Amino acid sequence: MLDKTYRPAEVEAKHYAAWEASGAFAADPTATVAPYCIMMPPPNVTGSLHMGHALNHTLQDILIRFWRMRGKDALWQPGTDHAGIATQMVVERRLEAEGQSRLGLGRDAFLAKVWEWKAHSGGTITRQLRRLGASPDWARERFTMDEGLNQAVRKVFVELYKQGLIYKDKRLVNWDPRLHTAISDLEVEQREIKGHLWHFRYPLADGSGRYIVVATTRPETMLGDTAVAVHPDDERYRDLVGQDVELPLVGRCIPIVADAYADPATGSGAVKITPAHDFNDFDVGKRQGVAAINILDRDARLNDAVPEPYRGLDRYEARKRVVADLEALGLVDKIEPHTHSVPHGDRSGVAIEPWLTDQWYCDAKTLAVPALAAVEQGRTEFVPKQWENTYFEWMRNIQPWCISRQIWWGHQIPAWYGPDGAVFVAETEAAALAAARAQYGTETALVRDADVLDTWFSSALWPFSTIGWPQPTPELKRYYPTDVLVTGFDIIFFWVARMMMMGLHFMGEVPFRTVYIHALVRDERGQKMSKSKGNIMDPLDLIDEYGCDALRFTLTAMAAQGRDIKLSKGRVEGYRNFATKLWNAARFCELGGCRSVPGFDPGAVKETVNRWIVGELAATAARAAEALENYRFNDAANILYQFAWGTLCDWYLEFTKPILAGTDEAAKAETRATTAWALGQLLHLLHPVMPFITEELWEQLGPQGAGRLITAPWPRFDARLIDPAAATEMDWVVRLVSQVRTIRSEMNVPPGAHIPALLKGLGPVAAGHLATHRDLILRLARLASVEATAEAPPKGAALAVIDEATLVLPLAGIIDLDHERTRLTKEIAKLDAEIVKIERKLGNAEFMAKAPEEVVEDNRDRRDEAAAARTKLNAALAMLAG
Repeated sequence: MLDKTYRPAEVEAKHYAAWEASGAFAADPTATVAPYCIMMPPPNVTGSLHMGHALNHTLQDILIRFWRMRGKDALWQPGTDHAGIATQMVVERRLEAEGQSRLGLGRDAFLAKVWEWKAHSGGTITRQLRRLGASPDWARERFTMDEGLNQAVRKVFVELYKQGLIYKDKRLVNWDPRLHTAISDLEVEQREIKGHLWHFRYPLADGSGRYIVVATTRPETMLGDTAVAVHPDDERYRDLVGQDVELPLVGRCIPIVADAYADPATGSGAVKITPAHDFNDFDVGKRQGVAAINILDRDARLNDAVPEPYRGLDRYEARKRVVADLEALGLVDKIEPHTHSVPHGDRSGVAIEPWLTDQWYCDAKTLAVPALAAVEQGRTEFVPKQWENTYFEWMRNIQPWCISRQIWWGHQIPAWYGPDGAVFVAETEAAALAAARAQYGTETALVRDADVLDTWFSSALWPFSTIGWPQPTPELKRYYPTDVLVTGFDIIFFWVARMMMMGLHFMGEVPFRTVYIHALVRDERGQKMSKSKGNIMDPLDLIDEYGCDALRFTLTAMAAQGRDIKLSKGRVEGYRNFATKLWNAARFCELGGCRSVPGFDPGAVKETVNRWIVGELAATAARAAEALENYRFNDAANILYQFAWGTLCDWYLEFTKPILAGTDEAAKAETRATTAWALGQLLHLLHPVMPFITEELWEQLGPQGAGRLITAPWPRFDARLIDPAAATEMDWVVRLVSQVRTIRSEMNVPPGAHIPALLKGLGPVAAGHLATHRDLILRLARLASVEATAEAPPKGAALAVIDEATLVLPLAGIIDLDHERTRLTKEIAKLDAEIVKIERKLGNAEFMAKAPEEVVEDNRDRRDEAAAARTKLNAALAMLAG
């Protein structure tokens, strides 16, 4: 017997443990059925479950459970990422608390501490994914630094190096002066800073006394200037192009060059060029052939390339000194307040320096060619399709990929240096020493490159390295290419594009057929969740409060393609109520004696209401499957919700009460069997989205020996189960009762009032429906009577159309009609004013230019909600006759 109350915590722990222990998540490379594979985006080993994870892994789990039930050999490949910088920082902080340091320990001892930390604390995120109900093949869990992946990374590096696609170069990187490493663009966050724009006068070197004015937000970098750029079409400076200016404080003569980078409409139209400390200036310097002078050291202090008074100064102290010295020389034209974005390291919190340094690079431009073609040709498709444009934009403008990092935790670059600086790239130290012996003719000591690879380098190999490559494993042959990648838009370039490049280069085929890009989870006002705003919602807290199934269903129901999710606790609570409704419906069936009947044939039922629910269920199963096949997760959830809450609970269970209370034993037995069957099939359909409550109800109410729901087949029905006549008949009853209920609600008819109803112009088929279901209609619509009529509607009646008939509800004497008309008119006018106000705001160009995206979206949503409410009230007003 089911408990009166559903207790998620007990049920979730019990069933997850049983699923995992039974091997229900496991793929079978020897199976004869078709494979289906999803690669789990590996969460950072340092990570904890956040709402983005919850959405991403819920959608993946829905797909894997769905296709598993559809009979595929489903592999959801799990694993975690070593997260180089993040993990190193975590361990360094622990060492600091113990009075130790990374440098004090040395590399080997420090790495031993990291591995020790991983062994004790690195499994947090995977334990939390289990709380979410995720069902990957945990026995196959990989780590981006396990030995198999280490081998794959070394082999890829060596092969790309031999092919000339990996090389060393001196280029600008995002340099973190606190962490002392290059970082990726994804690890850089832009912060709005209230600073200044300094305008400096650079005197012409010809002694004429003329000068050119340049503006900068970073005065200290002027010590590294090697040119001044003006636009080729800027008449003001055409005669100056080719001349030199004397760089103040330094005395170096630098040329005035013509370059389209300079914008005549910005400032003076002249731009100082510092190739070693600005990405745009670096490109200008390359085009114009001017030097790049690095004036900063790794701590962002000025080095010996600047005049002696500035050497050793911190960049901000140097800024003050440079401005003061230029003012003393009368070379400051003006200083303006200026708010601008400054890049900061997302982990260190310090301003990032574009810094010229020797790094390892991957020739992404060459690797991008086949990856770009694969999407253009449709071999990999993006859903929603518009994200292909983002992919194309990045891939067509791709730059060399800096793959080296100056930290210790990660894949150490397999390169060794000889005493003369010669580099030996090999998969093992033994191979490098052999190559050195061949070159030098004797045993020669080598020094290994201290850098490690960018974390994204190993992640780029994830779709094939995790299933065995470079070994020709059965898994590699069976599961590559994978079916779909589910990920966020922010890593289309950093991860998706790089997996495409590496997969095509080393496997000769795309890594996945489909890339599903999900939206962001925001707060209920549409704002991005962040610690600083205090609006973060912890998925584990929501699971504790409302149950895992409620959170999963909420995220699924709101996961419309291309639309961010505005999440609130109220939404989760609402879907918790849905779980409760399902539980209570199951209890009602159990108490009513509705038990599964062995050999039940849904195609043999005779009662109209039973033929109707069988057909409705068959149609629902087909629609839900079609939605999931096309990644319309919200549609699938809403289709199932409407059937469960509306069709089954609100209508079918109510329709069958008279049968179950009657004396026709055959009809009663058929109805009980049909009810049990319909509930059981609904549990199958809901299982991918709500795995825990459905498994519990199936365990308690399903047929003896039926096995677990997680391994049960997805319901497939013959289209002949849909009975058009039964559907038409019961649909008419549903619409009639619904229309009466709508009028009662809109017109504030007292709940206890039983009112008469008339149907004018009723056709013969509908008249038959009315005769058959009159008692049911009276009870469900709370009517005193319902009759066909040919007379004109009385004054003071509410009217609505039901097919060929007009529904007439005489309300005179039951409600104050004039009061209702006045109330509805006032509410409509209020909504009109609200819509006009919002439309005026959305039509304001200044507002649209300045307002954050989430604020604009919130206004659109409020406008649409007001318009929908107005439509509803206008319909109610139109119902009142006379």
